[in-house]
Amino acid sequence: MRIFVTGAGGFIGGHLCAALTARGHALAAAPGGADAVVHLANIAHARASEAELRRVNVEGTLARAREAAAAGVRRFVYLSSSLAVVEADPYGRSKLAAEEGLREVRGIEVVVLRPPLVYGPRVKANFLALMRAVARGVPLPLASIDNRRSVVYVGNLVDAMLLSLQAPQAAGRNFGVSDGAPVSVPQLCRLIGAALGRPARLFPFPVALLELAPPLRKLTRSLEVDDSFLRGELGWRPPFPTAQGLAETARWYRSL
Repeated sequence: MRIFVTGAGGFIGGHLCAALTARGHALAAAPGGADAVVHLANIAHARASEAELRRVNVEGTLARAREAAAAGVRRFVYLSSSLAVVEADPYGRSKLAAEEGLREVRGIEVVVLRPPLVYGPRVKANFLALMRAVARGVPLPLASIDNRRSVVYVGNLVDAMLLSLQAPQAAGRNFGVSDGAPVSVPQLCRLIGAALGRPARLFPFPVALLELAPPLRKLTRSLEVDDSFLRGELGWRPPFPTAQGLAETARWYRSL
């Protein structure tokens, strides 16, 4: 297949393009002549204004889908977010609005993937900050948090995207995607520490006080992804267990 990837230079896009070429697919330079489009080029955080999120994540996504349909592209895979389900913030609302708009685009098969927190080599933002803190032995006030959060290794997400490009039964569907069983934030910190060979230094602190700080509030909440539809309908299984994904991420981090 010939695949056009928007956002090919980003964290997820780089991994996807490498996997596509490794499996013999051709990377198209534009939608014209492509069999499918994978749309990754969105604002991937909540710090932008709601107007900017709508311009890029909603209007930009719908423009790319219409462009692909006009060019005769068969399938459009959109990387949404698990936050589209809960509409927790302007970012989540922008992702949901894009999903709803895509249903109205005619002449193209749309597949939506909703990942939670994505990690892996070349990860940025919050996960990298957490990994850096654990690696440096920074004491973290997270021991009292008792929540359930889904995560997904970038290699597992890419594998799900590759399947979504070709599976006939994926057309018109929305799929959650994750590594599997959710973990608590303290568990995740300890898993990161084990991968780095540095024990996570966690101490108890009132969760209610943590929630007063917006950057920490997300760490206290639960966010589980139901990926049973992806597993049941498409027969997908994540090829990498979380421990292996974190080991690969730690190997990259140590190389910096």
